[in-house]
Amino acid sequence: MSRAKKTRKFAAVKRVIGQRDSRLKKNRDKDAVAAKRKAKGDELVREIPQVSSSLFFKHNTALVPPYSVLIDTNFLSHTVQHKLDLLPTMMDCLYAKCTPIITSCVMAELEKLGPRYRIALRIARDERWERLPCAHSGAYADDCLVDRVQKHRIYIVATNDRDLKRRIRKVPGVPIMSVARGRYVIERLPDAPER
Repeated sequence: MSRAKKTRKFAAVKRVIGQRDSRLKKNRDKDAVAAKRKAKGDELVREIPQVSSSLFFKHNTALVPPYSVLIDTNFLSHTVQHKLDLLPTMMDCLYAKCTPIITSCVMAELEKLGPRYRIALRIARDERWERLPCAHSGAYADDCLVDRVQKHRIYIVATNDRDLKRRIRKVPGVPIMSVARGRYVIERLPDAPER
């Protein structure tokens, strides 16, 4: 005679209470606190930033030639890598006169980067570009640029930094210039020619 096959009993599994079960004391306490908050009416207060009067939908009417272009460290290094002239290439991209502006934070960042970026630093030190002194001390250059753009929406921001681009895209009416395929490209400028 052969041995009888033993079958598993699936229903005989030991049941365990989950961590989120409402019968546990810690979860009951959390639910009670949440109910009290709702009863009090502690609504999250959200502030809506005041929209600039120069914005017409997403079109910024304050941006007119000669354009003021805030330059980032990354943009300068890419310009050097692609062997582009800063001002002529910028004017070819925008079809208008423009003034490159370099903040003191960007200059400090370039100086910190050392000898590898000496050509970019030499370009940044050129007397033709406008300088903007920063009032804050020891700030990150990206924060400085974003802060300046949020206060005054009269700038085009020149950068190749992904994180900075992502942050600036959240600010309506601010165009972004970057280096791509050996030339400058502009994004979010309504009057810009399509190529």
